[in-house]
Amino acid sequence: MLTCEVCTVALVAVAVVFGFMNGFQNSANIVATLISSRAMRPRTALLLSAVAHFCAPFLFGVAVATTIGKDVVNPQTITVGVVMAAVLSTIGWNLVTWFFGLPSSSTHALVAGIVGAATVAAGVDAIHRDGLLKIVFALALSPLLGLIFGYLGMKLILFLARGASPRVNWFFKRAQTLTAVGLALSQGTNDGQKTIGIITMGLVAGGFLPDFVVPWWVVALSALAISLGIASGGWRIIKTLGTGLYRLRPVDGFVSQGSSATIILGADLLGGPVSATQVVSSSIIGTGSAQRVSMVRWGVAGEILTAWMLTIPVSALMAALLYYPINHFLGGT
Repeated sequence: MLTCEVCTVALVAVAVVFGFMNGFQNSANIVATLISSRAMRPRTALLLSAVAHFCAPFLFGVAVATTIGKDVVNPQTITVGVVMAAVLSTIGWNLVTWFFGLPSSSTHALVAGIVGAATVAAGVDAIHRDGLLKIVFALALSPLLGLIFGYLGMKLILFLARGASPRVNWFFKRAQTLTAVGLALSQGTNDGQKTIGIITMGLVAGGFLPDFVVPWWVVALSALAISLGIASGGWRIIKTLGTGLYRLRPVDGFVSQGSSATIILGADLLGGPVSATQVVSSSIIGTGSAQRVSMVRWGVAGEILTAWMLTIPVSALMAALLYYPINHFLGGT
């Protein structure tokens, strides 16, 4: 039987892998528009995004981590086995969607995994329905807002730039640096805090923390993991977002990044975990639709939507199935 200390160390290691994979997959959200519109070289874009992701959790607090750690299920029912099953199911789903080049929601997968594993371990009464509804509301509303903000933002820019010379593209190319940093900071805050929440849940479950209070080293470790993942770059998904939906120009990148950053940062400050991937993808679709509906490759958009719809049931089921063997291996810790 493994000791509690060993189980907790194993969970922290798995959480770090999750953070890296989350960054690896979500790098496309930031750099796809920069690269496709030729506003920045690929490696420069990834490095800029990685630095912003590292800084983000230190700048904007841990409200999202608290939501993940305390509002989904009863903290007293959380065990290392529950958290481990949820994280491993999320990693597995991320690898599947990365293989097919489809952006998917790590947030959806993680929340569904926690619910699935906790339900098997402690029953449905362990689920905090109000907290879960808050998360589901944020996850459902954010892509709709991305679509609306992208559409209206592009309409506004087209109106303001009417009659402008082609040199206006130079402005949008340079301005994308600012919007990309804003988007990276907002995404780093939201996504980085999911790893923070996982590790802190494990420390509480293992008895190393009396309550859900995030230590500084957890923030640093989580920020490092996601920033290294961002720097590595998930090129298959970058290609899907950068050219799969439609050929992005500098103005498209500027509007979609600005719209996405506004929505995600608002969610960060309110403590609502959202899917940055969904927000960015929907804002890109809204931006393209504002110019011409036929511009968007709706077949690719449909494939992305299918991946989103499958994420919750598949991740919950995977976590539920993984819980018993993991719990047995950990000795019921």
